[in-house]
Amino acid sequence: MTIYLYNTMTRQKEEFKPLTPNKVKMYVCGPTVYNYIHIGNARPVIVFDTVRRYFEYSGYDVEYVSNFTDVDDKLIKAANELGEDVPTIAERFIDAFFEDVSALGCKKASVHPRVTESMDIIIEFIEQLIEKGYAYESEGDVYFRTKEFNGYGKLSHQSIDELRLGERIEVGEKKQDPLDFVLWKAAKEGEIYWESPWGHGRPGWHIECSAMAKKYLGDTIDIHAGGQDLSFPHHENEIAQSEALNEKTFANYWMHNGYININNEKMSKSLGNFVLVHDIIKHIDPQLIRFFILSVHYRHPINFSDELLENTKNGFERIKTAYQNVKHRLDTSTNLTDRDEVWLDEIEESHEEFVTHMNDDFNTANAISVLYGLARQANQYLLETNTSQNVLNAFLHQFSSLASVLGLELEVKEELLDEEIEALIEQRNTARKERNFQLADQIRDELKEKNIVLEDTAQGVRWKRG
Repeated sequence: MTIYLYNTMTRQKEEFKPLTPNKVKMYVCGPTVYNYIHIGNARPVIVFDTVRRYFEYSGYDVEYVSNFTDVDDKLIKAANELGEDVPTIAERFIDAFFEDVSALGCKKASVHPRVTESMDIIIEFIEQLIEKGYAYESEGDVYFRTKEFNGYGKLSHQSIDELRLGERIEVGEKKQDPLDFVLWKAAKEGEIYWESPWGHGRPGWHIECSAMAKKYLGDTIDIHAGGQDLSFPHHENEIAQSEALNEKTFANYWMHNGYININNEKMSKSLGNFVLVHDIIKHIDPQLIRFFILSVHYRHPINFSDELLENTKNGFERIKTAYQNVKHRLDTSTNLTDRDEVWLDEIEESHEEFVTHMNDDFNTANAISVLYGLARQANQYLLETNTSQNVLNAFLHQFSSLASVLGLELEVKEELLDEEIEALIEQRNTARKERNFQLADQIRDELKEKNIVLEDTAQGVRWKRG
C-alpha cells in the first residue's frame, strides 16, 4: 500500500515517492548538546524514530542521519559558567542524550555527525557559496545574501517583502542587509575556534545541517524533518544555502512535529515548567512517555500533564495485560479449534487497519487504537472455553509486531525482591572500593533496567523503585 505524508512545503498530504526504489534518505535535526534534553526535544526523536521504523517495516532501507550541534553560543556559555571546555561539555551531554533516548526506545541513527568533526566540509561549502556570489565576508564573519536566492520563504510561505517588515541590523552585526544570515562567526577573545580563510572562527547554526546532509545523503534527499520551531528560520536557511550551491531541490518532503505544552502552558525556564527527560524517567516509565507522545498525531500539539499521563498509563496497562494474559493461556490450550479461521481473519484485519492508519501520514494515534481493539479481541477470545495455541500465537505475533513498529515493549519486566536489590548494591559498593568501575556501572545499569533508581548520599546508597 502507498504511504502518504504531509509535506510542510506544499501544505498537503502527498504520496511518498523515494528518489531510489525501496530506499529512504532522511535527515532529522539533532540537539544542541549543552544540557540534558527536555520533553520537547524528545518528541521529534520519538516521532521520527517511529517514522523510520515504519518505513523499515514496510520494506524500505532507511539511511537516517541526525546531527549533534557540539559547538555554538549556548555551549560556550555553559563551558564558561562551569569552568570546563566546550568538548567536555558536549561529550557529557551526547552520552546523556544516548542514555535518555535509548530509555525512550529510540534507535541510534545510521550516522550521528558532529559539527566539530565536519569543519572541512562546512568551510568548503561556505567557500563555494562565496565563489557563486551568494555569500560575502565582512570583518571575519561570513553572511549569506538572502535576497540573491530566488524563492527564499517558500517553506514558511512568506515573501521577502513580508520578512523585511520589522527586520533591522543589530548592534555589532556587519551584514549588508537585515535579512542576511551568518554562515561563519569570527571568534571572540578566549572562545574556541577553527582556522578558516576568514580567520579564527566557527560555523553559524544553519550551515552545519546543509553541509552534513550533503556529505552523508547527497545533494537531494527524500525527507528532512524536525520540530515545528525549526521551520523558520533554520530550515528556510538550509534550503537557501543548499539549493543555491547545488542548484537542485534540497529535500522532496518536509516533516515537522507539533509543540508540547506543560499543563496548558508553553514550556519555558521562566515559568518553572521546564521538564528534562533525564529527570522524569527516574520516576516515570520511559515506555509510558513514548506511548503518551505517540497517542497524539505528530503534527498536533500535546499537553503534558500528570492527569493525562495517568489516563494514558491505564490504557497502556490494558494492552500489556491482554498480551500477558494471552501468553499465560498458552500452557493450557489445544492445538486447534473449529473457530480458528474466524479469529485468525479478525487478527489479520487488525494488521490491515494498522497499516492503513500508518500509511495515512503516520497516524500513530489511530494505530494505537488498533492495539486497544486487539486487546479487546484477545480478552473476548480468552472467555471461550477452548482456546488454541494457533490463535493465541497469532495474537502474540500481532501484538509484538505492531508494538515494535511503534517502539513499544509489551513484556513485563520481572521485579527484583528487596533483598536481591540490597545484595546487588552491596556488590556495587565492593566493586567501587576495588576500583572496578566497569562492574559497578554494569550493576547500576542492571538495576536501572529493572526500574530501580540509585541515589549516592553521604549516608550511603539509597534506592527506590522508579
